[in-house]
Amino acid sequence: MALISRFLIIFLLLALPAWVFAQGERADKTAVTFEELYDEPNNINKLFVHLQPLYGEVFATNVNAGFGLQAEYSIKNKVDLKANFRSTYGSKFFDLNREQGKQTSEVDNTQKPFTYFELGGTYHIKDFEKSSNTKIVLYKKSYSGNKWAARVPLNAEVPCKVRQVIGGRLGVTVWQSTIDVNNIMEAQGLTTADFENEEGGTLEDAGIANGDDDITVFSNGSTAGIFVGGSFSWIRNAAFTFDKYEGGVDDLILTTYVDILIAPRVSLEDIVYNGTSYDISPLSTKKIGFRAGIEGKFNRSLSWAYGGEIGYRPGIDGRMFYALVKISFPVFGSNLDYKTESFEKSK
Repeated sequence: MALISRFLIIFLLLALPAWVFAQGERADKTAVTFEELYDEPNNINKLFVHLQPLYGEVFATNVNAGFGLQAEYSIKNKVDLKANFRSTYGSKFFDLNREQGKQTSEVDNTQKPFTYFELGGTYHIKDFEKSSNTKIVLYKKSYSGNKWAARVPLNAEVPCKVRQVIGGRLGVTVWQSTIDVNNIMEAQGLTTADFENEEGGTLEDAGIANGDDDITVFSNGSTAGIFVGGSFSWIRNAAFTFDKYEGGVDDLILTTYVDILIAPRVSLEDIVYNGTSYDISPLSTKKIGFRAGIEGKFNRSLSWAYGGEIGYRPGIDGRMFYALVKISFPVFGSNLDYKTESFEKSK
């Protein structure tokens, strides 16, 4: 009991000052008035072009990182098209299996870089507006520098519209990568004796005949497939002015999605050792996977964006899990409306 009493006393001594501080009113916490400049969640840019200087992917088949490009185009606020491409800067930064294959592979297969391509669209099944609120951080120019860094900013909650879009997704995906066959064999309970050439000779026998009974094998794999799923988007596009504070904007476009991934073609490159091909088909593959993701961007002519995914990508059995993070900067946005009114000068 004495130990519990001491613990309670110490807890109260630590918590009480924080509680008292929280109850105190800040001197600058006064009511503010605002004026709405615009609140138009349906009036957003039609085109976004993303430059992605860095993405990172923990992929069980091949850990990789590199750069990407992404483009999005909206057709009459009814269909959103998207294309994106990703690849590594090089084997050393960062394409794990490709670099290891270059250093240690004892077969004739050439290591291919990790590349990924996706093309798809989202159809707006339901697109509607709702009344909502948003929090705008209150900022003054006098807060710049260390003064801003040292303070807890105030925020004002203001009413605005939010556009919500329920979408149906469909598209195609293609990827290729170097694969570490030795690790896959170990996971699937296989050995080099399971890979045979056209004459029935095994890779194990060829290695022993060449004085190597433990061949290091790297090959290549690729898939081509489709995805089908659904998405939910929240779109705000509002701006406000405040008395005594700088204006504020909330123009975030946030999308979450879930897809089923189907790859009718999962292709693994046969192993080539001393000029002879050995059938790689004993490796087990799977053609169905899934993913869940999130993407955020801003309705501006120049901004940034972020995204992430997690799931199981169709491919090699036991090597399907992946988690992806990507950052886009800069992101160029445009509504592609360059028309202006013209009037004939009166004579």
